[in-house]
Amino acid sequence: MAHLPLLDRVVIACHRAGYQPIHILSSTPPGRLPRSTAWGINFTHSPDLPRFPGEALALVGNCLIHPADLRRLKDASVRLTDSAGVMLPALILSAEECAELSDQPADRLLEKGVGRQPIQALEPTFRVSTPAEAHAATRQLWALMRSPSDGLVDRYFNRPIGRFLLSRPLAHTPITPNQISLASIALGLWGAWQFSLGSPMAFVLGALLFQLSAIVDCVDGDIARILYKETSLGKWLDLAGDQVVHVGVFAGIAWGQWRNTGDPATLWLGGATILGAVLSFGVVLRGILSPALSRDPNLQRFIDGATSRDFSVLVLLLACVGRLGWFLWLSAIGSHVFWLTALWLQQRSRRDRSLCGA
Repeated sequence: MAHLPLLDRVVIACHRAGYQPIHILSSTPPGRLPRSTAWGINFTHSPDLPRFPGEALALVGNCLIHPADLRRLKDASVRLTDSAGVMLPALILSAEECAELSDQPADRLLEKGVGRQPIQALEPTFRVSTPAEAHAATRQLWALMRSPSDGLVDRYFNRPIGRFLLSRPLAHTPITPNQISLASIALGLWGAWQFSLGSPMAFVLGALLFQLSAIVDCVDGDIARILYKETSLGKWLDLAGDQVVHVGVFAGIAWGQWRNTGDPATLWLGGATILGAVLSFGVVLRGILSPALSRDPNLQRFIDGATSRDFSVLVLLLACVGRLGWFLWLSAIGSHVFWLTALWLQQRSRRDRSLCGA
């Protein structure tokens, strides 16, 4: 399912929800679980249910549940249902209940949920018993692969195009998300070099390369999330790579505009934009490295919305109509408005927490 066995996804979901040890109960060996093995997740397998010293999470059947919902099940008095109110085959069992089920069919689990408080799953769940259900679940999993920083262009153009042309085919290959990130950076810097040449055709080509870089930039996250290949290195590579590309594009546009018009103001505007971009990155980095600030939803929404690559479409449009100089004015002002606003929101968040603590 979506390029990984369903059981592999279930094991990882349990691991991410904090359940250990993990035991697979089946009459046949589970087969190869590539991502669970790559993550170093310890699991055991046997045809018989082992004895547990305390409560245990039991998952029955071919059903995939999100880790956030599995964490909610640590309250043993609740049962989990889907959006239609149908109870899902996932429950916390006591040691006594596990012992009762040791010689019973696994579907007896559902009977243990009678009388418990039903809570609806927050995330979509997937039942996969037939090829048709597996195909439908795969489509839904891909549809859920998104980033909170996606702007309108990413959501409705860059990500759908990148998913159709690149993400789905590349998911079957050994190419890693970090390699895709490096390709995105290379395309963006190639676009920056084209901008610096200063001719109208080079401006358009640079804008097209920058737009292609934005599309590829969505692909690395898709591959990382769908195949559970997220890493800290990948997160920082993606974040830092975006800033390198942005600074390169700003510098390339300024230099190209100066070569095209001879107006020294374009160099000043380019310098102001680069300074604003560097200060913006510093403020964003400050928020990321501060756990308290990173938990502020208002601040996070502002940063996610303002740091998207939606402006790549504006760059392409202005390049096509020969008005890239307008972009320098907008970016020189906008970059400084962004970091000042983000810094103010951070300071307000700190002040509010101090008042609450007092």
